[in-house]
Amino acid sequence: MAKTHGKASEQDAAKPVLLSGGNPQIAKGYGDGPVQAYIAAMPGWKSDAGRRIDALIVSAVPGVYKAVKWNSPLYGIEGEGWFLGLHCFTNYIKVAFFRGASLDPVPPGGSRQK
Repeated sequence: MAKTHGKASEQDAAKPVLLSGGNPQIAKGYGDGPVQAYIAAMPGWKSDAGRRIDALIVSAVPGVYKAVKWNSPLYGIEGEGWFLGLHCFTNYIKVAFFRGASLDPVPPGGSRQK
């Protein structure tokens, strides 16, 4: 069996697996590190969009808590739980507000929940 040497093979080994729709498979973890690993592994244009979304959240919510669970970055406030999650799909990034109806103003668009 032939062995490959060099940086290319080392970099390939370090890349996370992309699940269906290009969603990065990142180990569950708390803090900015796992979220940044997820964002860096988002394919194509989605990584830049993920960085922009993350920066908006950090600037709008001082002291925001971050984690990766269920292969999705989550953002929350201590004692209040998670308020937003991201998830990659083939052609878009889903931004889910967990209690969107309680936001002021309420986000545009319909919801499956009351």
